[in-house]
Amino acid sequence: MASENARPEVTQTVSFRTDRPQTVGPDAPELPFPIKLSGPVQRGFGRGGKDLGCPTANFPDESLPPMSSVTKTGVYYGYARIYCPEHEKTPLCDEDSKVLPMVMSLGWNPFYKNERMTAEIHILHEFQRDFYGFEMKALVLGYIRPELDYTSREALIEDINTDKRVALNSLGRPAYEKYISDGHF
Repeated sequence: MASENARPEVTQTVSFRTDRPQTVGPDAPELPFPIKLSGPVQRGFGRGGKDLGCPTANFPDESLPPMSSVTKTGVYYGYARIYCPEHEKTPLCDEDSKVLPMVMSLGWNPFYKNERMTAEIHILHEFQRDFYGFEMKALVLGYIRPELDYTSREALIEDINTDKRVALNSLGRPAYEKYISDGHF
């Protein structure tokens, strides 16, 4: 179980990891999955898009208990959807408001020496605009890997790209695809 007060021991990488599986998890989600999350998208540290080429949508701290109380830190996969507030003058386009595959980092981001636990979601889609303050709902369906402390930014980026491929492969199974139309969304 992860806790905001207890930072877990984290393995440090010394080289690129080349032997990762391309699909993870059972053929259908098993407990504690699916885990439902929701909350407004807030600004994070700005590192995802600028430093890593992987922009993230961050949940506020009060959205974390459903995850942090039943899981460990690491990278997860599932689906997410962004909802445009009614008062927004420029709504999202149809493609940007669909249920889309995502990867999520839950943890301390040891490479960056975070002081608090964060939940950062990268939706596997090229959005036409920012959506800070919009509502995001996510359905976490499986676990990819533990949180690691990288010795280089390049190694971190390589693993992030592998995480994206693993998420898409894992979500491509029929028992996972059905969650696109889950009532949570």
